[in-house]
Amino acid sequence: MNKLLALLAAALVLTACESGPKIRANSDPAANFASYKTYAFMDKLGTDRGGVATPLTSYFKESVRREMDARGFRYLEGGDADLLVNFSANAQEKVDVRSTPAPVYGGYYGYRAGVYGGWYGGTDVDTVRYKVGTANVDLVDARRKQLVWEGIAEGKLSDKVMKDPRGAVSLVVAEMFKQFPGNAGGAAPAPASGT
Repeated sequence: MNKLLALLAAALVLTACESGPKIRANSDPAANFASYKTYAFMDKLGTDRGGVATPLTSYFKESVRREMDARGFRYLEGGDADLLVNFSANAQEKVDVRSTPAPVYGGYYGYRAGVYGGWYGGTDVDTVRYKVGTANVDLVDARRKQLVWEGIAEGKLSDKVMKDPRGAVSLVVAEMFKQFPGNAGGAAPAPASGT
């Protein structure tokens, strides 16, 4: 269970990447964001495991509540909300294999230089393994049961990802919500979120 939690936390700590995560959002063009005023979390969330909320679930809830509240939405516990929120995270190991023509004298084979020759046509092969994480936040029109907005973060994960999963989730969610199309009831734009 701890290994699973660590993997999930790693998937979200995209902000610890050297190049930063790629953040994007998609909105339903037919959605009237000015008509939404309330939100609640789905009963079964993508970060729960075996029906149990994980620490990752609480980090997401805390961050999403901050962003939604800043935009004037009202949270309803177990109520009849306009929007339902879900989130998910995933980490996958990737492998890149790169081959380049080996230099006649240099690189690994530099020890041969001037002593004896090799044959031509060899290659140097490098194998690079790394983790890529993806995190999503979904907002669903509760009445229509239709996804109306999703924020997505994707990026390489570094070794630093396990140090502060709460802070990393907070930063990633804040970056996603910078692309959110509106505020509750069409209110004035929200101030920048405090992260």
